[in-house]
Parts: sequence; structure tokens; C-alpha cells
Amino acid sequence: MRKDERENNQRREMKFTPNVLPNAAGSVLVETGNTKVLCSCMIENKTAPFLIGTGKGWLTAEYSMLPASTPIRKARERSKIDGRSTEIQRLIGRALRTAINLDIIGERSIYIDCDVIAADGGTRTASICGGYAALALAIQKWLNEGSLETNPLCEGVAAISVGMVDGQAMLDLCYEEDSHAEVDMNVVMTHSGNFIEIQGTGEERSFSKQELDEMLSIAEQGIKEIII
Repeated sequence: MRKDERENNQRREMKFTPNVLPNAAGSVLVETGNTKVLCSCMIENKTAPFLIGTGKGWLTAEYSMLPASTPIRKARERSKIDGRSTEIQRLIGRALRTAINLDIIGERSIYIDCDVIAADGGTRTASICGGYAALALAIQKWLNEGSLETNPLCEGVAAISVGMVDGQAMLDLCYEEDSHAEVDMNVVMTHSGNFIEIQGTGEERSFSKQELDEMLSIAEQGIKEIII
């Protein structure tokens, strides 16, 4: 039994509070255990430079951790984003671009901002779930206003973490579990059950095909529960 008395294949309770930022087209506070991430979605009437003249839009994401999100103050990333944040925001952007037909939005850019208020493991996967929810809310608002005529959402997206801790596959790792994990993995899937991305790393050892299958199996089930 884990410290918080969950079973190994049991995820933490996830809560979504919508429309928490009045100036954003869509916004969500997503909470999973003690991890809390504020996600927002806004649009700009110009596309990425490499898409100008194509009629196609773009979606990008930014991710940051607020100074008090960790027990030891996290310095603000003022002039240069650290490598971890860069990797995470690229992951969020890749995942959410799967959810939308960028041809439909025209030469515009959608921005997903994910700010970690409290970090206790799973911040990148919570950001993907919250980012998708903020995107869906924003698109509904734009459709209602008439700034979009056709719904560009083509697929739902969700994500969860999984890992091997003390030789056992565990779902939705908190920080303490993640910091002791022998294998760390993040799984991103569509609502229809296809994989978007699998990030798996042997932190302290290699892992077998059997262990990989076990981790993917409980991750898939956890994502299905989030979608429901």
C-alpha cells in the first residue's frame, strides 16, 4: 500500500474548476492530489512565421512553475527558460496540436499557458489535461461568438504518469514516489485510445518488455478514467 493508501493502479482524484480567469477565452484550474496547475487559452490574429501565406494556424504552449510551487523557492525564468520547462512546453504543444485541425482556424495562433501553482508530481500530465480542457472551453466560446464557424476540435487528449517504484508498477506518481522511481514514464493518449507520446526513462535501471506492458496497461486504464 502506498503512503496515501492508494492501490498501485489507482490514480489520484482529479478536479477541474473552469473559467477561473475572466480575460482568457478558456481557463481551468486542474488539481490532481496536491498538484495544482492553472491553464489558460487565448488566440492571436496571426500565425507562426513559417505558416504565413498557407492559410493554416498554429497552437503553442508555455509552461512555468511559480516560485512557491515547491518547498524550496523556484526562481523565476526571466531571461532564459530552463531545459526542463522547454521540454515540457514542447510536449504540451505537440499533444494539443493532435486535438485540433489547424486548417480550420485560419492564420491565427492559439496559446496555451500552464502555470504550476503547487507541484507534487505529474505537473506535465496535469498541464496536458488542463490545457485540453481550457482549449475546449475557448473553442466553444469562439463558436458561440461567431469568430469560428466550424469546430476545429477533432480529438480529445489526456495524459498520466506511471513508473516502477520498488519493483512495482505504480500509476500517477506523487513527488516522493517519482523521486525514488527506478523507471519514470509519461503517457499521452487520445480519447479514442491511440497513443500520442510515450516518454519512458530508466532512471536507476533498465526495464523489461513485461514491465513496459504493465506500465502502459495501467496508464491506459487511468487515462480512460480521466476521460470519463
